[in-house]
Order: sequence, then C-alpha cells, then structure tokens
Amino acid sequence: MISLERALRLRLDGLRWHPRSGDRFAVLQPELDAEVFTISEMTIQAHDYPTGTVLGFNGTTEWALDSVAQDDAVWLPREDQLRELLGGTFRSLARAVDGTYQVVVEAPGRPERSFTADTAEDAYADALVELVALALDRLP
Repeated sequence: MISLERALRLRLDGLRWHPRSGDRFAVLQPELDAEVFTISEMTIQAHDYPTGTVLGFNGTTEWALDSVAQDDAVWLPREDQLRELLGGTFRSLARAVDGTYQVVVEAPGRPERSFTADTAEDAYADALVELVALALDRLP
C-alpha cells in the first residue's frame, strides 16, 4: 500500500481525489491516522454537498464516527489506480534482485525516468509526484 507520506505529498502537489467505492483512505487525526478505511456502499459512502464531499460512516463501524470531511481524509490509491493515473507515460514495472521495485515512465518530450522504492505502489507514487509537478510546470 502507498505510504501515508507519499499520499500526503501527492495531495499537496495537487492530485485530486473523487471518492468512489473501493477507494482506501486515512483520516488525518492522530488517533486514527494508522487506520485504513475503504469506501463501500455498505459501510462508508461519499456524499457530495455544495460545501464539499463528506465521507459518511453508516453505523456498522465499531466506533461512533458518523462522518468526516473529505479535506480531513487522504486518499491511499491502490497500485492499479496509480498506474491508471500515470496513463500513457507508464513504460514498465520491474522487481530488482534486492526486492525493490522500479517504475519507468516517459513524459512527452522528456527522456525516460525510473523510480525505485520498497513497494510497487511507492514507486508508482514517486513517478506520479514528478508527473504532477511536470503538469503544473514545476520542473525545468
């Protein structure tokens, strides 16, 4: 699973989350930040209001947590979601002899770049951080 630090970095860099069933997230409160929640119509639903999206807990959870504003949650995209976000820039994923993962991407007009991390999700996330920065014209 993507690390919370990388998820926060992607959010800070401008990656937008549109909650849907199956999405994983963490709640940005000290007593809950180690917990991972999954949106499911049975237990947690995204409710869109003019003031913002609220993630509603439907009474089957163990604690008295009714809802949380989307701004108080951080998306933890799955490997397939990260690969989808990389789109046509994605070239390959490989596992190295040392057990790390390497993702190779190539943005239009740029040379191929590789990103290595302990998990495939984190390697994808590192590549996405750079692509988001490139899209926002933050890279030379």
